[in-house]
Amino acid sequence: MLVASLIPFLFLILLFLFIPLFFMIYGSFQADGGTGFSFKQYQEIFQNEYYRQAFKNSILISLLSSFIATLLAIFATYSITHFSSRIQNRVLIFANLTSNFAGIPLAFAFIVLLGNSGLFTLLFKHFGWETLSSFNVYSWSGLVLIYLYFQLPLAVMLLYPVYQGINKHWKEAASLLGASSTQFWLRIGIPIILPSIAGTFSILFANAMGAYASAYALTGSTYNLVTIRIGALTTGDIFAKPELGSAIAGLLGLTLVGAMLLNEWLTRKVRRDLS
Repeated sequence: MLVASLIPFLFLILLFLFIPLFFMIYGSFQADGGTGFSFKQYQEIFQNEYYRQAFKNSILISLLSSFIATLLAIFATYSITHFSSRIQNRVLIFANLTSNFAGIPLAFAFIVLLGNSGLFTLLFKHFGWETLSSFNVYSWSGLVLIYLYFQLPLAVMLLYPVYQGINKHWKEAASLLGASSTQFWLRIGIPIILPSIAGTFSILFANAMGAYASAYALTGSTYNLVTIRIGALTTGDIFAKPELGSAIAGLLGLTLVGAMLLNEWLTRKVRRDLS
């Protein structure tokens, strides 16, 4: 009975995960037009500076946005735990909504608010404030800001249960032994939550590496990211090259798997050092 109930679930996994994955890997080892087995697509990626730059940009913006979001979430989540349960629930609901507000609507919202003729840009200019005069939402800074918008709420939701797991009696015991709040967090609190922080950073990195719609809606094809290159090669501005897009997608998947394995190794190492 249990096996029979799992059949629809396994069928969905096969249909929407493994079959597309198989055809993607198969297509990445095909010559242009699917005319035969070839390593040409991977050779093109490693030999072409344009595609290497796409991976470099994607990794850089993912690392930067994940690091900033994780760092801010550490302090923001700790502050949230000091509110009442009612306010905490409302903040988490808001965080859940904002973490899912991404893609084209998010890019459009930032353009309306911070674009060249955006609401805040014109408002600041009207009052003579030059704060936003040098800010360009369509640049690298704008991309990082958009990534932070949906990365930070996700980091807060991931770290919130970690802070809830810290027993308040530990703080009381440390205080009775003469430890200050800073000493408690340096010697007890941070080592306990450190593996979870590493796991959160890994999830944020994967989330940023796979982001497509927000970056494309904001910058189009002017900024070179892996996901934008995959989309361009799949749809094709002039000629589509799905085989090359499949190869880039395969390398993107390997990058994410490598990041997850590295995080798992670091997490085990941290836990072993603490035990």
